[in-house]
Amino acid sequence: MRDLDEVERGRLAAYLREADKARFLLGVTLVRRVLAQRFSLPAARVVLDRTCPACRKPHGKVRAAGVELSVTHSGDLVGIAVADRPVGLDVEKVDLGVDVEAVARVALTDAEMRELSGYDGVAKARAFTTYWTRKEAVVKATGEGLRGDPRAAVPDGVQVRDLEVGVEHCAALAVVSGERPVVQVHDGARLLG
Repeated sequence: MRDLDEVERGRLAAYLREADKARFLLGVTLVRRVLAQRFSLPAARVVLDRTCPACRKPHGKVRAAGVELSVTHSGDLVGIAVADRPVGLDVEKVDLGVDVEAVARVALTDAEMRELSGYDGVAKARAFTTYWTRKEAVVKATGEGLRGDPRAAVPDGVQVRDLEVGVEHCAALAVVSGERPVVQVHDGARLLG
């Protein structure tokens, strides 16, 4: 908490569920500590900006001078991506209760729908979640956010990579680049000690 700025403390207080508060706090802490190491600053002195370009309120994608960032959390996982070009990271807990067919009709391409029809049960929920995390990562990387069309093809110049995060979650990373990204995965626990 000591490293958070006034805006972050306000956002933290606005969460109603303790689990949501914990995920937000962990995400902010990880971003601040990674950038503190990168820029040789105390974590509290890292300047983060969440100004929404549309409404100017502090709920937009987190930004910091000199780097591109993406933060995600779902279930028990919190992840951050730091890059030198636009990046999007998404993690989702595989939800066996979601109406895959209904959501897939509005979110997946025809080709993805055909592929999805080859799965049943848990495998179907996992396949859908894989597609979804890829799409979320792309719209985060391109800056489209929720305005993006989930059925749209991955734009030229955007690389997407699935990440292994265990059986209960799916994760994907998207980078605006002509080259396949080099990904380094680190356990954030070492930053929290």
